[in-house]
Amino acid sequence: MITKSLTKKLKEMAVLYRFTKNNNEKSKTHGQYYIKAVMTQTTDLNMLADRIQRNCTAKRSDVLAVLTELVEVMQDELQASHRVKLNGFGSFKIGIKSTCAESPKKFSITENVKSLHVNFTPETKADSNKKRTKAFLTGCHMQQAPKNAGFDDEDGNGEEGTTENP
Repeated sequence: MITKSLTKKLKEMAVLYRFTKNNNEKSKTHGQYYIKAVMTQTTDLNMLADRIQRNCTAKRSDVLAVLTELVEVMQDELQASHRVKLNGFGSFKIGIKSTCAESPKKFSITENVKSLHVNFTPETKADSNKKRTKAFLTGCHMQQAPKNAGFDDEDGNGEEGTTENP
């Protein structure tokens, strides 16, 4: 049974979205609307440490020390060409964006490598029907963000609901 307080908490923890008009004239869906996720704040390492401290017996300073060291160790591991897997969370690895060369001998790191980036793959879980869902999205609830600025269509009402894998 879902209580009023649980329903309120679910709404507070919803992924907020806003409608955005597709203004790309080359797109097949030009002029149509889609939704984009809205972020309301950034949670940093200190805030995570505070929340973790409240949920376990470790002190905030201990949690912060471990999380800070995790970032440093992950950097070392990624730069050693290792994939870093955090069980229940996902995997990280370094990716490279480069341009092509006619042959390996004509490839130049300084000329052809445009950037490095970190790829993150969230952990997925399979249900009894073998449907895979990203762990962070299981039971995700969505809700239209208040004050949907810029939305001038006659029907600004988005639907609200829970989705297993948007």
